[in-house]
Amino acid sequence: MRALFIGGTVDNSELDLDGAQPPVHYPENTGGGQPRYRLHHIGRRDGAVVYAVYAPSELPDAEVERIAKERGYARRFHADASEAAA
Repeated sequence: MRALFIGGTVDNSELDLDGAQPPVHYPENTGGGQPRYRLHHIGRRDGAVVYAVYAPSELPDAEVERIAKERGYARRFHADASEAAA
């Protein structure tokens, strides 16, 4: 699965994640108690998660959605995007 980042210091960066489900926050343990990035939505193809979109908590959901659509993540991964469970 691929982690895709919107906003913050790693805007437009990507990395591979292990596991069947993406973590709710990235990185999972910052040591400071405040996560840097929150899972906003995921893309599934044939039931499997193929990408996860992360953004800083303070970035409005509508802005994350706009940027994700502009970058064409769902089309790129041939996946269906859905909001992450809160």
